[in-house]
Amino acid sequence: MFYLILPIGKYHGWGICGKYITQEMSSMADIKLITYNFSEKNADPLDYYFLKSKFVGFEEAEQFKNGKELNLPVLQGIYGDMLPWEVKTRGKFKVGYTFFEDNILNEEYIKNARENFDIVVTGSSWCEEILRNYGLNNVKTVIQGIDPQIFNSCNNEKKYFSDKFVIFSGGKFELRKGQDLVIKAFKILQDKYKDVVLVNSWYNMWPNSLKTMKASPRINFSIKSNDYIPMINQILTDNGVDLKRIVTLSPAPNTSMAQIYKNTDIGLFPNRCEGGTNLVLMEYMACGKPVIASYNSGHKDILTTQNSIMLKNMQPIKINDGKADIAIWETPNLDELISQLEWAYQNRGKLKEIGNNAGNDLAQLTWRKTAEGFYEILKQAV
Repeated sequence: MFYLILPIGKYHGWGICGKYITQEMSSMADIKLITYNFSEKNADPLDYYFLKSKFVGFEEAEQFKNGKELNLPVLQGIYGDMLPWEVKTRGKFKVGYTFFEDNILNEEYIKNARENFDIVVTGSSWCEEILRNYGLNNVKTVIQGIDPQIFNSCNNEKKYFSDKFVIFSGGKFELRKGQDLVIKAFKILQDKYKDVVLVNSWYNMWPNSLKTMKASPRINFSIKSNDYIPMINQILTDNGVDLKRIVTLSPAPNTSMAQIYKNTDIGLFPNRCEGGTNLVLMEYMACGKPVIASYNSGHKDILTTQNSIMLKNMQPIKINDGKADIAIWETPNLDELISQLEWAYQNRGKLKEIGNNAGNDLAQLTWRKTAEGFYEILKQAV
């Protein structure tokens, strides 16, 4: 039997990750789930019914906040300064799971990791390499997966926009995700061709993260509305984008996105950094759709020359929190992005092969495989 201490949700990466790991590991071992803010609102009906059967209950979950000891192996999410998510418990064998983009670490973070976990599992090889460079050696990588029942290349021909070249861009709107580069590249393509459309799914529930776009030298950025869709559309308008060519999506659970992906031609992911492997990128590619994506950080675990159109020309960028440098990311070259997007527009017939390769590769990277990776680590303590 194992304890899993993970967030559960359907709108953000950590919650989706926690849901699928719990589901898949439950078929391999007895599982007890400890989570917080768990309700029918943050899980689909069948997911909620299943996860509730694994949940220890709110009363017992609260006991762990008071230091209740666990006598079984534990898999627990890591947040912030390499500290355990929500509760600091003692267990027979503690496995921590982490994604991070702030890659300039201090000694306290490494100390926290050593004191709280027997092994740290990272969501990308990039994160593992960083921790090892800081002297933390008991580290392994287990990457995220996709749900093949939902994200697959079956019936992925467009039903809508058949006469358009449709570009998709996803991920919460912030400097790290690179939507400023998407806007700039799309504006240039829009001015040349009448049949281009941008579908964006950029909802960001964290205001401070959203405001990081102020640092972009590429776009005019100001927030003129607190309502999400008017805000995004105003930003696009301020940068010369024709709203008649735009579909701005409301926030939606990831399980509803496959239909969106399959009605587009190419995904743009010029991200400056990904501590994980970028779940939106993975799910988009799993639908048999090609991407133009930055070959940096966590993307390197997913992208190949056969399954994607890579952006390789990078410029290092220092990230400062107002007090000190906290990260070094890599900004894709805008000219390269525009050139690759132009190539994709002119070579639509060649995109199908790239998309097929993407679908075949991502079909192997399931949540089942993710869970098997954790099971192999946890069973060491049994």
